Amino acid sequence: MRHPTEGVLRRLVDEPAGVSDADRTHVAACAVCLTDLAAIRADAELVGAALATPGSSAVDTDAAWARFSATPTPVTPAFRPAPPAARNRWRTAVRRPAVAALGATVLLAGAGVAAANDWLPIFQAEQIDPIAVTSADLVQIPDLSAYGDLQVVREPEPEQVADAAAAEERTGLAVPEVGELPEGVTGDPTYQAAGVLEATFTFSAAKAAQAAAAEGEVLPPTPAGLDGSRLRLQAGPGVAAMWAQPTGVPTLVVARVGAPTVASSGVPFETVRDYLLSLPGMPDNVAQQLRSLSADAGTLPLPVPAELVTSSTADVDGTEATVLTSRNGLFAGVVWVEDGVMTGVAGTLSADELLQVARGLR
Repeated sequence: MRHPTEGVLRRLVDEPAGVSDADRTHVAACAVCLTDLAAIRADAELVGAALATPGSSAVDTDAAWARFSATPTPVTPAFRPAPPAARNRWRTAVRRPAVAALGATVLLAGAGVAAANDWLPIFQAEQIDPIAVTSADLVQIPDLSAYGDLQVVREPEPEQVADAAAAEERTGLAVPEVGELPEGVTGDPTYQAAGVLEATFTFSAAKAAQAAAAEGEVLPPTPAGLDGSRLRLQAGPGVAAMWAQPTGVPTLVVARVGAPTVASSGVPFETVRDYLLSLPGMPDNVAQQLRSLSADAGTLPLPVPAELVTSSTADVDGTEATVLTSRNGLFAGVVWVEDGVMTGVAGTLSADELLQVARGLR
């Protein structure tokens, strides 16, 4: 009998009832599998210790999220029940380095010219291309408020809803249906719904000059018309189905969200893009990767922490998808864009298992 997959061994730690008797018997008698299981159990204990709050043996997911979102780690979908402080969390998160990096790359990625005073669409995500970033890059990139005024106009206000029909009624998006659940993923999912996120960014030459001075640099000459120009980012709405472990940690999440779009109020977009890439504070390797995408209209750059995650591509029913896998094997994700909608499948499963789920969505 072949050795059980790493995902099966992980479920022996998290959800032993979801593992077949045949796999249990094999692992109990296999020295190789027992060694791998011990390593996975040690990883699980390390993660549990990181999530635990002082004075409690239970996992506090809200406290864990607060610590997670305050560090330069990958941005994860926020489809989860919103705590009372959700509004302030969204306003703060948009300004944090990791989220600001994603926002900046969206603003820098599109192609086109806005030639009127009214809002004109200049970018809509049609595909995703990962760009490698380091933890140092995420810390080095200043948040968008260093270059101007960032205002959250509409908040997504994620919330848990009763069922898939309620999620669709709130958002207009159908929750993707999983054809066949991976081994060990059982039970009914919970459903989440979120509205549209809308934010505007107004470039300020004065703020940019202050940011440059703080870096000991001189601000490059500002192109005519750029000072005071505005960009508007919209993303959403979104829906998700989530299968979770008894601790509340997601095993499988299947989400669908309106792909990001960007509109401009006046200055040619290439001018904004090229100037922001030249400002002090943007890491050279990040700027170079963004410039290589500048001619690809509709390509949404996805910052990927190179030390933690590897990326590859795969076909999902004729559409190229980005596959992300953590280097420690604890989680993976698959994401792609089709017809203006971004779909993602993620969880504590192997990339192969998630691809099978992705290809079987209805």
